[in-house]
Amino acid sequence: MNIKDIQQLIKFVAKSGVSEVKIESDELKIAIKTSPNNKQIVYSSPAPVPTITPTVEPAQKISEIDSPKSEALQDNEDSEFLTIKSPIIGTFYRKPAPDKPNFVESGDTITEGDVLCVIEAMKLFNEIESEFSGKIVKILVDDASPVEFDQPLFLVDPS
Repeated sequence: MNIKDIQQLIKFVAKSGVSEVKIESDELKIAIKTSPNNKQIVYSSPAPVPTITPTVEPAQKISEIDSPKSEALQDNEDSEFLTIKSPIIGTFYRKPAPDKPNFVESGDTITEGDVLCVIEAMKLFNEIESEFSGKIVKILVDDASPVEFDQPLFLVDPS
């Protein structure tokens, strides 16, 4: 079961009004419970969810963080590029194993379905595939860094 299947299952349980669903297989156990106020509680084994604390790099100036001008300028520069975002919370890895080469580098041409990176979540390594073809312009995350849901990972030039 991949992450997209799990996300679809959570949405289905939320819409159906069922209060609890449990799925068990040899590799994975999932329990989804909805509380009375419709908040979803998802339990998954075999490992607990790691906590991630966002940090601000000391090299960043406060004026850069709060400046709408710098964000607008960056949006204009990046608007011609497509962004590949993280579908889950976890740890970003650029290569399949420490002794293997990176999946992609800046300047590489990719096609739809190419594996770009893996994100480790709860001891499971999820391959992140490209949803479109193009050329990698920029890799926005450092190897072995924590990532949040919907965090930009790659900029791709679709032309």
